[in-house]
Amino acid sequence: MSRTISLFFLCSFAIISCKKKEYQLGSDVIDSTSILDGTSVDTFSLYTYTITEDSVISDNPANVVLGSYQDPIFGNYEASFFTQLRLAGVDPNFGDPSLIVIDSFVIALEYVGYYGDLDPQTFEVYELDESMFLDSTYYSFSTINHSSTNLVPIDNAIITPNTSSPTIVDGDSLAPQLRIHLDTNLARSLITEATSGSTTFSSNDDFLEFFKGLHIKTNNVFQSQGEGAALYLDINDPSSKATIYFRQEGEPASYDLLINSDCADFTKVSIDQTGTDVEQVLIDSTEGQDTYYAQAFGARGAMSIPGLINLPENVVVHRADLSLPIQFQTGYKYQPGSNVSLATRVDSLSQGLINVGVVGVYNPIQKSFDINIRDYVQSIINKEIPLTELMVSPLFFINSAERIIFNGSNTINKMKPKLTITYTSY
Repeated sequence: MSRTISLFFLCSFAIISCKKKEYQLGSDVIDSTSILDGTSVDTFSLYTYTITEDSVISDNPANVVLGSYQDPIFGNYEASFFTQLRLAGVDPNFGDPSLIVIDSFVIALEYVGYYGDLDPQTFEVYELDESMFLDSTYYSFSTINHSSTNLVPIDNAIITPNTSSPTIVDGDSLAPQLRIHLDTNLARSLITEATSGSTTFSSNDDFLEFFKGLHIKTNNVFQSQGEGAALYLDINDPSSKATIYFRQEGEPASYDLLINSDCADFTKVSIDQTGTDVEQVLIDSTEGQDTYYAQAFGARGAMSIPGLINLPENVVVHRADLSLPIQFQTGYKYQPGSNVSLATRVDSLSQGLINVGVVGVYNPIQKSFDINIRDYVQSIINKEIPLTELMVSPLFFINSAERIIFNGSNTINKMKPKLTITYTSY
């Protein structure tokens, strides 16, 4: 991965209350002697499985995801995105459009990373027929009606992404970009509209009514298992834009249409798990006792720890160390991210999630995610939240393609998930 994507927590989660009972005051400064004299318990049974996620809000993320890859374990992953374009300046002066020669029309998208292999992919772009709105909610399954005409000429459709080398534009060295050439007839129609005497280019509201946006996707029907990548793109960077390059009476010029934080945008993701090991765990949760899974946009690892209900009420928890070992060979292209997030259910009947408020950190030596869930355990003991289930997900759940294979409690591998709690009675 070429660069680190911006930190983006699961935005739909609320933070667990930090309210403490009076007897807990000062518990974080109990001297080390008390901790050493505390009780440690590491015999908790962890029941591990996987749950699917089908209502992921994916609008206006830190970065969008584009591309597809064929995962041998998780199935086919395919991501596209929808976005508006906005005017760089109102009422542009194109002069006499008959004297304009259009050289190219290019949409540039700045890379921030990728997941998989940088194999060639076939890119397609479609003009939207339906308006988008910044204050609307869009999900990873949402779609916007668009034209059936692909705006990418066939000679420009296949691109091999390069996320590490600078992009040279008009002699300038820029950060690596994905540059997709669009049909110059679209550029011509935009210039014609701008010089028609209409108010289309007089405001962004008028322009968005005329040109509603784009759907940018891939069409990789011949990808084999292990091929392809999901590309991470910062469409809010000033370098991400659509540019018409033209000559006006022989003089080179350009006109930009911007993609920025004022644009409505969202990522659409399709994950086909048919016939995969992940599907088997989703069908039969008991198989998660051997191996369970998590994947951005698609699935969360889950575990129940019923033994927590048996902890005495008159204790202060000093540490609750949860170790979640994974299956990963160093150097393998489908690597885990550096962090995971944890959530729990509001109650046993609810689909709503609340963030446990801690981030798990990947330990490359032990090949496990290590998490101190002390506050969560103390909240269970204090009956501030119900004991339901814990869910673990890639931290970048709505703007990546990261996936993780966890060892279940009955794994044949050496390392098993484990919870160790150290507490003092009062």
